[in-house]
Amino acid sequence: MAETLWLWIGFNVFVLAMLALDLGVFHRQAHVVSLRESLTWTTVWISLALLFNAGVWHFAGATKALEFFTGYVIEKSLSVDNVFVFALLFSYFAVPPVYQHKVLFWGILGALVMRAVMIAAGAALIAKFAWIIYVFGAFLIVTGVKMIFKREEQIHPERNPLVRLFKKFMPVTSGYRGDKFFVRENGVRLATPLFVVLLLVEFSDLIFAVDSIPAIFAVTKDPFIVYTSNVFAILGLRSLYFALAGVMDKFHYLKVGLGVVLSFVGVKMMLAHTAWKIDTLVSLGVIVMILAASVVLSLLKPKTNKSAVTPATAPVL
Repeated sequence: MAETLWLWIGFNVFVLAMLALDLGVFHRQAHVVSLRESLTWTTVWISLALLFNAGVWHFAGATKALEFFTGYVIEKSLSVDNVFVFALLFSYFAVPPVYQHKVLFWGILGALVMRAVMIAAGAALIAKFAWIIYVFGAFLIVTGVKMIFKREEQIHPERNPLVRLFKKFMPVTSGYRGDKFFVRENGVRLATPLFVVLLLVEFSDLIFAVDSIPAIFAVTKDPFIVYTSNVFAILGLRSLYFALAGVMDKFHYLKVGLGVVLSFVGVKMMLAHTAWKIDTLVSLGVIVMILAASVVLSLLKPKTNKSAVTPATAPVL
């Protein structure tokens, strides 16, 4: 028990140290994140995840290592959908590129806390009510089918209930005040549109977590493997956004592929306690093939007509 506790503490100390290094050293001064920088950080986070995976293999065995890697691939692929939403939010609110990293940093820090709470709740539910695994499986299948047939997303932040509720309690400035989330003007404390964007980033991750966390429970019931694979996928999300935001439109079949992955994982979850149980290694192979096929198909059949995008000069609520 003590060893497990120190494992959790050690991992979270490592995560906090990396985040402090990221914001306090490499991004202490606000700046536009270049493609080269984003690709470098993407490589760093993926390398750290693979090193951790090697550690899991060494200390816990091949089965746990395979579970971690499969969970990481699922979470990483599903996080691409977050990138698309982040791009829409930043476009709608005309967030200057120099401030986008700060929003994503604090957004992902909040996401880590939310994921930890949801994973703990999910693990407790599965331990107490074994049948809940079938509910999760059915939910993933339905969600995946919806994602496959869903039309292009459009964002309407002004209709978001969280934004409406927030504005009832806190006035918002008409424009940005540098990289500040809150300011005091004429003796009144005000939120800035940058904080509204942060709220929506947190809200969108909460929605995505509802899909992704049940998906990884289809691979493993080990809370530590679920948590660590989630964390590594989220930690690389900021750099992934800056690397992919400009080319997301080229991979228009990826969302369909993600829908197929979710549905497949849902089926795997439903078959977990039957004679047709799908092996983790087989699952990994199927997931990789689905994602690769969606990327290749996107490149072979480019989008002919672009969907309407809300102009960057849209009013900030």
